[in-house]
Amino acid sequence: MACYYSQGIAIPMQNFDEQQALDGLRELNSHVIGVIYDRYFPEVYRYVRYRLTDEQVAEDVASDVFVRLLEASQKGRGPQSNLKAWLLSTTSHIVADHLRRSYRRPTETLPENLLDMASIPHDEFERREQTREFRKAYAELTPEQQDVLALRFGQGYSLEETASVLKKKINAVKALQFRALAALQRNIGEVANENE
Repeated sequence: MACYYSQGIAIPMQNFDEQQALDGLRELNSHVIGVIYDRYFPEVYRYVRYRLTDEQVAEDVASDVFVRLLEASQKGRGPQSNLKAWLLSTTSHIVADHLRRSYRRPTETLPENLLDMASIPHDEFERREQTREFRKAYAELTPEQQDVLALRFGQGYSLEETASVLKKKINAVKALQFRALAALQRNIGEVANENE
């Protein structure tokens, strides 16, 4: 059974208390830090992976979030009340920084074994083409629009959770989501027209 330690007492993971975790983080308790990592890394990674296509880069970015958590906690600037929101907000900023850098220096990776497109079955080719069109259209959205779609559909967050992470009101999140989906639909149509 996975446990974490608070004031020297082993506490089962299902009884995870965020306030105790925040207290342990402020004390730089290594057991609590490990539990925070175990509890939140999968969620942070899923969010990053939804935004970035490269699995290795996604792992690096997700790990960097926890390095920043430790650095902020050591300096007394770590999260004060909502650990999950702090982690996802920091994740959003790191992903945005990464995307900004990659837009300035774009690179195109080639598959290790470059296949003749004629040898790929038609359905697989169509699926890959749709995925490419979606990614291109998604990249055209604003970072805020990408964030709301990643949280709502990539992470499956409720409107309330998304509003907490983005530090917005629920109605603002609804409007942002609506505009993001409309822009995505418009962008997909533009990408498809470019390819014809």
